[in-house]
Amino acid sequence: MAQRGSGRSGGNARPSGRGSGGRNSSSGRGSSSGGRPPKQTSVAAQRAIKGARGRGGSFLRIALPVGVVVIVAAAMIIGVILTSKHNTAATGGLSADSDQSTAILANTAHQGTGNTVDGVQSNSSEQLIYHIHAHLAMYVNGTQKFVPYGVGIVPPYQFSPGTTGAQSFVAGGSKFYWLHTHDESGVIHIETPAQHTYTLGNFFDLWGQPLSATQLGPNKGKITAFVNGKAATGDPRNIPLDAHNVIQLDMGTVVPFANFSFPTGE
Repeated sequence: MAQRGSGRSGGNARPSGRGSGGRNSSSGRGSSSGGRPPKQTSVAAQRAIKGARGRGGSFLRIALPVGVVVIVAAAMIIGVILTSKHNTAATGGLSADSDQSTAILANTAHQGTGNTVDGVQSNSSEQLIYHIHAHLAMYVNGTQKFVPYGVGIVPPYQFSPGTTGAQSFVAGGSKFYWLHTHDESGVIHIETPAQHTYTLGNFFDLWGQPLSATQLGPNKGKITAFVNGKAATGDPRNIPLDAHNVIQLDMGTVVPFANFSFPTGE
């Protein structure tokens, strides 16, 4: 990641800071213990089994089917529990350190949690073989709405020292998607193990927010799109996240295009 400052040439710019973050992990191990059953109980059980066998093996004919039923039922219960956990992980959730500013378009409660989204994968660290940046600005009826920090970065977050609130810069997380944001500056980082062109639709899908010609996140209305100062027609989902593309989406009121200057090195 390169050092960055604010590059917005228009108003309402969100400055950003960058530092270094660490990552800590911990694990624990528990133990369990059990005791032997009383000797009298074991003897009684053995006698009961012998008695059942003496009655023509009816014990086995009954016990085996019952045992199979119990095992199958247990497997079904475990399957339901695992499926429930998987579904919960897939839908995500808002962590305590996620961006909850009222100035953002939408939070990251529904973003990817490590599962592949539109072919965009996640890794434990950033993939810097192919590393470019695009910028996204959004307006809803003339009011600017920011991209939250941490889109495409799975919590818990580690923040750069001295960055809080609107200045927060996410330096670390449990996983990094190939598309992500570190702050509210609007800069989208495209960091992949191989060169590939992703689209604005891929980014919104990863964010867990709808995007179409008539919807911008939770807001519905006509969308006017600009790319590098020129009107972009068609579905805004198809806008490519090419290097230094400056993208502006206006829902409702059309706002004059505001250029963005990328910091040196980005």
